[in-house]
Amino acid sequence: FSGWSTHSTPYVTNLKITTAAPDTRSKLITEGKLVCYGIYFDVNKDVVKAESFGTLNDIAKTLKENPTVKIKIIGYTDSDGDDAKNLDLSKRRAAAVKNALATEFGIDGGRIQTDGKGESEPISPNTTTEGKAKNRRVEFIKI
Repeated sequence: FSGWSTHSTPYVTNLKITTAAPDTRSKLITEGKLVCYGIYFDVNKDVVKAESFGTLNDIAKTLKENPTVKIKIIGYTDSDGDDAKNLDLSKRRAAAVKNALATEFGIDGGRIQTDGKGESEPISPNTTTEGKAKNRRVEFIKI
């Protein structure tokens, strides 16, 4: 900024402050695990929502850049509902993520395994909305 004087003051507009997205390449390739909260489903559904495609695109780019890497996709749910139904739902969601990576992004399905853990391995208490949101996740494990 230049030209400041006692008769003028500068101002800044259209300033956006964000946090960086996780480095998918580093997390998945280097650390071997990526816990993902950017893949969305409707309640009790296993169809990947369109707003998930940015996250899936990042994962697909990483897999395309590393064609020998194989992964396991594991789905998780919160504790709302029946245990057996949550387990089934988490497995179907993991399979839906695999299907999206294969059909929408051209990743070889033979490189991807899937599993679901339902509500069996929470990373946060299921007693709050925030805790439940953390437990609804998809993990990508390098195998």
